[in-house]
Amino acid sequence: MPDFSDLETAKVDWSKTPYAGAKEEKPRNLPTPRGKPVRIYSYADANLGHNKLNGKAVTGVLHLINGTVFDWHCKLQSVVNTATYGSEATAGRTAIEQIRSNKMLLLHLGVPIIGPSILFGDNKTVVNGASIPEAKLHKRHLMLSYHYLREALATGEYVYSFVNGKDNPSDILTKHWAHKDVWPMLRALLFWRGDTLDMLDHK
Repeated sequence: MPDFSDLETAKVDWSKTPYAGAKEEKPRNLPTPRGKPVRIYSYADANLGHNKLNGKAVTGVLHLINGTVFDWHCKLQSVVNTATYGSEATAGRTAIEQIRSNKMLLLHLGVPIIGPSILFGDNKTVVNGASIPEAKLHKRHLMLSYHYLREALATGEYVYSFVNGKDNPSDILTKHWAHKDVWPMLRALLFWRGDTLDMLDHK
């Protein structure tokens, strides 16, 4: 079970926004949770202009249950974004969609989930834009991704937190890496014994 007790999350008030009263819909026929509780957290990243032929960015999302990687996503985005903000916002929306899907699967299997699901992203502008109620959108073509992210966070079921790019393991999925550069982080994710949050101290 990862320890996020030191994770700094600002307490915000969504009551005076269009997302006031937002709730996540859950089926009524879910089985009674049994067994040990788990925590879901994910990392998302995007690489602007990844495909040099058509200019499309690539989205990378890494999903973990407790300390174990159980799902990952690496795919070109469907449209060309002309700024990092657009590609990162698209990656954030994709990640939340997948987290919701994974969460519903676990709930239907009777797995007890504790705490809000946490999404880590390495673009502070996107994280703040989605997490702070007073933030404004300046790029209208990203309106739906922007609102989707903010509504999810307003339910209180999700947290979007900033992580430094060098500590973001979803970076593995979005760029072309040399083995020597990516192996310490990849090894920690796939073969680490113990708390994966300590992996950066043992490179």
